[in-house]
Amino acid sequence: MDGSLVFVGPQEKWHSFVLRMVENELDKQARDALRAVQRMAVVLGARQVPEPDVLVVTAEAFERDEPSTYYVPEDVVLVVEAVSPESVDRDRDTKPRKYAAAGIRHFWRLENEGGETAAYVYELGSATGVYALTGIYRGVLKVTVPFDIEIDLATVGRRARY
Repeated sequence: MDGSLVFVGPQEKWHSFVLRMVENELDKQARDALRAVQRMAVVLGARQVPEPDVLVVTAEAFERDEPSTYYVPEDVVLVVEAVSPESVDRDRDTKPRKYAAAGIRHFWRLENEGGETAAYVYELGSATGVYALTGIYRGVLKVTVPFDIEIDLATVGRRARY
């Protein structure tokens, strides 16, 4: 992770639940030219290889044989990080700065706020090269970029019924 050894504590149930739900919803709602994946490396530069919690990448990148262990920033449409107690500084500060510097246009940060999931949605400013907060969502996350997405955040941890 980010070129350094990181010791991670036990994962919270919320973290696991929210990642599974968001990955599934993004993959289901994405246009055919996009796919969602969990915890794949993104090579941002020398010794800069974070593994975002969830990524939306181009279908072309998803389907290619090589490289099979990582993506490059040009492949990535959206990065999602779910904040855990051990990752607060990395997910709120370090990783967003690195993703923005690499030109990844869309970034979401998910947080467990007293049992309620909040989604902080950012878009890269073309003039500034930094992320601008475009909205904070609780209950339902509904956006039109990078594609039409609607996710019921209140269902985190509930079993999906198909």
